Amino acid sequence: MKVSFDATGSVVIITGGAQGIGAALAAAVVGCGGTAVVFDLVAGGLSGVEYVEVDVADRGAVLEAVDGVIERHGRIDGLVAGAAVQPRAAVLDMASEQWTRTLQVNLDGVVWVCQAVVPHMVSARSGSVVVFTSGMAATGFPGAAAYASSKAALGAFARTLAAEVAEHRVRVNVIAPGVIDTEQFRSANIGADLEHWRDTTGIGDAEDVVGPLLFLLSDAAAMTGSQLTRERVFARLETFKES
Repeated sequence: MKVSFDATGSVVIITGGAQGIGAALAAAVVGCGGTAVVFDLVAGGLSGVEYVEVDVADRGAVLEAVDGVIERHGRIDGLVAGAAVQPRAAVLDMASEQWTRTLQVNLDGVVWVCQAVVPHMVSARSGSVVVFTSGMAATGFPGAAAYASSKAALGAFARTLAAEVAEHRVRVNVIAPGVIDTEQFRSANIGADLEHWRDTTGIGDAEDVVGPLLFLLSDAAAMTGSQLTRERVFARLETFKES
């Protein structure tokens, strides 16, 4: 069975899309005929992708950036809130600045971009929001208290927002992509941590997450307040290689 997506005329904002999963998704949206607008601290190099330099932790900057998208394109059909930082520090050693910055980017940044984007979707009575969580939200992980806490909070936030805007035909879902080989993952997991993930859940590629994200953005995903989890939904990368 082959699945294809048509994003012609659609505008999708991807936060943190200059690299990793966000970059792979941006390329896919453009490949499907849509407009991908990436919000990030740096610009990426993908042809056909629109980059906007913005710190998602800055609410004012986010509101201004979203207003710019509306001025240029007149609509926003999808939002993928993927911007995140993943520092490592034991709870007893963690600096207050590290804790605060992680929550500002990973949690506040999602709240601010949703506050900026979702009203336009409500007015249009159409739209899909996808928020990223992590398996660490349920299990924790040594040295990842700030990251895990932010991702746990995002699950509750997304489900609440989904309930609030469902009557306006706006969908909000959560994805837990599992362990994916990105630059951020590699910088946060070295040595024994990297071997731990290789030996347990396995490590996938950014492109493995694109299909589920396109599905959640599409009209085919007639669901809201739900969560897709790699361990339950995604085929292991080895399966793809064998086929």
